[in-house]
Amino acid sequence: MFNLTSLQDFLELLSLEFERRKKILESYQWAKVARPNQLPPEGDWRIWLILAGRGFGKTRTGAETIRLWVQEERYFRIGLIAENEGECRRVMVEGPSGLLNIYPPKERPLYEPTKRSLTWPNGAIATCYSADTYEQLRGPQFDAAWIDELAKFHYDQQLWDQLTFGLRLGSHPRIIITTTPRPNKLLKKILKSSDVVVTRGTTFENAQNLAAPFLSYIKENYESTRLGRQELYAELLEETEGALWTPQLIERARDSYLPQALKRLIIAVDPAVTQHKSSDETGIIVAGITDEGIGVVLEDLSMKGSPNQWICKVIETYKRLNADRIVAEVNNGGDLIEQLLRTYEASLSYKALRATRGKVMRAEPIAALYEQGKVWHAASFPQLEEQLCTYVPCASTQSPDRLDALVWALTELMFSCHIRFKAWYA
Repeated sequence: MFNLTSLQDFLELLSLEFERRKKILESYQWAKVARPNQLPPEGDWRIWLILAGRGFGKTRTGAETIRLWVQEERYFRIGLIAENEGECRRVMVEGPSGLLNIYPPKERPLYEPTKRSLTWPNGAIATCYSADTYEQLRGPQFDAAWIDELAKFHYDQQLWDQLTFGLRLGSHPRIIITTTPRPNKLLKKILKSSDVVVTRGTTFENAQNLAAPFLSYIKENYESTRLGRQELYAELLEETEGALWTPQLIERARDSYLPQALKRLIIAVDPAVTQHKSSDETGIIVAGITDEGIGVVLEDLSMKGSPNQWICKVIETYKRLNADRIVAEVNNGGDLIEQLLRTYEASLSYKALRATRGKVMRAEPIAALYEQGKVWHAASFPQLEEQLCTYVPCASTQSPDRLDALVWALTELMFSCHIRFKAWYA
C-alpha cells in the first residue's frame, strides 16, 4: 500500500543527502570558498609572501596555489619545503588542507612517500624537501616552489640560497611562502625585494572555520600580548631597543625544554602593594631546577586580587605540586605576608626576600642565564614574555610584577645555597 508519509521522509532524506554532497563538492571549488586575499595576486611577481596568523588558512592557500599552477600546466617541477620532511608530509601533503585532501578522492595526484613525491596525470611532479637538510637542494631544479613556515627554519638563509640556485626552469619561476612572521634577517630581506607581493592576514579572518572555544581563549589570553600580535595578527615585531630579553631568547627557552627530574621546586611571589582596580598584579611564578643546573619556568599564576585571594592560590599550588618552598619579596608588609601564609598552612617552608639591590642589578644576571641557555620555559607564558621582552632598564615605567617574581624564583634556585630538596619531575 502506498504510504505518503514514507515517501515524504524518503524525499527529505534524499534532499539532505543531495545538500551534503553539494557542500562537499563546493568545498573543493577553491575559487568559490576562498577569501580574496587567499587567491594569487595579479602582476609579474616572483615571490608571493603570505604573512598571516595561526589558523588563517595559509596551508590551504599554498596547496590550492600549487593545484592551480599544475592545472593550468604552467609549472611541472615543484619543490615543497618545510622545516623537516615529517612536517612536509604531515602538513603540506597529507594534512587536512594539504595537497592530497584539497582534491576529490578520484582526482588526487599519485603520492609516493618513499620518493617524497606527488605526480599528476599531466606529468607535473612535486617533491618534498627539508630545510634542516638543505644540501638536498643541490642538484634538483625547479620552475616553482612552496615554502611553509619559513620564519621558523634554523637554516633559512642556507635553504634560500640553495633553492635560488635551483629555481631555473621555465620562463617565469615562482615561489609562494606561507608563514607566521618572526623578526629574522631573511624575512626582512625578502620583504624589501622588488619582485615580492605581500599578503597579510589575521587568525580572526577565518573565524567561521575555527572552534569558538579556541577563539574565545586566545582573545582572552593573547589579545594584547606581544606573542598575540605576532601569532594572531601576523605583525613582524622588532626587538625593543635596550630590553634585557629578546623574543629569540624566549623562543629558545621554550624550544629547549625537555621534561625531566627536578631536584628543587619553589613558588616565588611578588606581592602587590595596594588593592584596588588599578593596582599592580601579584606576580606568582613556579620554577624548578634540574640536576644539571637548568632553571625551568613551570607556571605563571600571576593575578589581580586581594591578599586572601592570591595567598589561597599560592597555598593551593604549594600543596598541589608538593613544592619545596615559597619565597616572597617582603619590602612591603613582610611579616604580615608570612603570618597570612601560615594561617592557611602552618608548616610550610617559607623564605622572605629583601631587595638590597636595584631591579636592574637583580634582573641582569637572570637575563644572562637565558643568553647562556640555562633557563627553559615549559610552556608559553604570553603575559610574562611580554614583560620580559619590553622591560628596558631605567626606562620602563610600569611595574613588571611577573618579571620580578621570575627573577626572585631563578635567583633563589640558581644563585643560593640549598639544603632541602625533593625528587621532582617537570
